[in-house]
Amino acid sequence: MRSAFATVPFYRERWALDGREDPVLVPGRTGKDGGAAPLPEALHKIVDLVPLAGGTKRPDPGRGLGRVLRTARPPGRDGLVVLLGGDELRPPADLPRGVRGCVTDPDAPAAAVLGEVSAVLRRGHRVLAVGDDKAIVTFTAAVPGDLAHRVEAVPQREIDSLDAGPYGVLHDPALGYLGALGDCGRWHLDWRHVYARLTDGGLAFTLLRQDSPRFVDVIPAGGVRAEVASCPRHGTPVVLA
Repeated sequence: MRSAFATVPFYRERWALDGREDPVLVPGRTGKDGGAAPLPEALHKIVDLVPLAGGTKRPDPGRGLGRVLRTARPPGRDGLVVLLGGDELRPPADLPRGVRGCVTDPDAPAAAVLGEVSAVLRRGHRVLAVGDDKAIVTFTAAVPGDLAHRVEAVPQREIDSLDAGPYGVLHDPALGYLGALGDCGRWHLDWRHVYARLTDGGLAFTLLRQDSPRFVDVIPAGGVRAEVASCPRHGTPVVLA
């Protein structure tokens, strides 16, 4: 937060208007929702989320996928992760060593992707399809019939639509992948890279290790009210919707 206050125009202006000279809340001048910013407002001014030293102004919807898959459903050695979506997506860059990743449109899967899926499955390795329920069903239907049942689904859920799994990853279109459903049945945050707190406007998230654009203490659209607690089994932060 100190780095964002010192180097990112959006936060310098917003927090200064709240009467703050640093990220610490000033008694009596806390601003709306404890100083958190609505994510749609931040995206509207996305050029101001770029640090003064420069950087990209394009959010990465696939950020963090490799890390949360370790909790949700590990792809295994020599596996393949297929991220389902449009042109805004890039192949996941943080997958475990030896695991390949690609992006394809579920409504018109690329022939090269379908060919790679078939080859990986025939070699006995895992293929994970990551996307919303409709995208997964549509994509799986395009895989050759004798192999389609072996494609493993990893449904992604937005923060306002969490369910009981058995598998899943927590996703926001701008912030990327925030956590995953653990084997304990609780939604675990990727706590080394994502911080969440409850405000009057709903859960606010901070991406702890993203250079640009910088998302600090932002509330996704809809203002989801949920509790951030410690998992009684694992001792790490979980979201209880």
